[in-house]
Amino acid sequence: MIIPVTDSGLLIQAPSSFLLIGIVQKPFMLFIETTNDEYCQFLKLGELVVVSAPEGGTVRQALILLELVIIWHTPLLVLPSGHPGSSRFTMVVSAGDRITMSCTIERGTHPEQTVICSSDELAGMELSSHPEGIELHNIPSGVNFFKISSDGNQELIKPLQ
Repeated sequence: MIIPVTDSGLLIQAPSSFLLIGIVQKPFMLFIETTNDEYCQFLKLGELVVVSAPEGGTVRQALILLELVIIWHTPLLVLPSGHPGSSRFTMVVSAGDRITMSCTIERGTHPEQTVICSSDELAGMELSSHPEGIELHNIPSGVNFFKISSDGNQELIKPLQ
């Protein structure tokens, strides 16, 4: 399924959690900081930046986090596995051309940008960049899709098959 979103964000709303997806408009270098290393990931035009809110929360907070990464190129912080602070992350970020949702990983502990912590209700869903917007696979039932602007205005959209 393809969702035609190019210059605005996509909100995927499940009953108790959500994903906010932005599309890279200008290529940039994303820095990923760990306790031992720094990784650099070049994000190309059209690639995705995903904010996952496994327990829900405010979309405005997710929009701010998305803007910090896409516009201001704020580095991502990755904690070591078992770190007590990982449970305090209410939202996490991943970026790249293909990202898979997983409820079996610990929040904020994966420098690999191909997977992101999600709720159980969104686990297994895959997102990938597409010339017409965002391509989705393994979409669970009960989710809604909204085109979302930077000021938070939401418009319900219907995906293309």
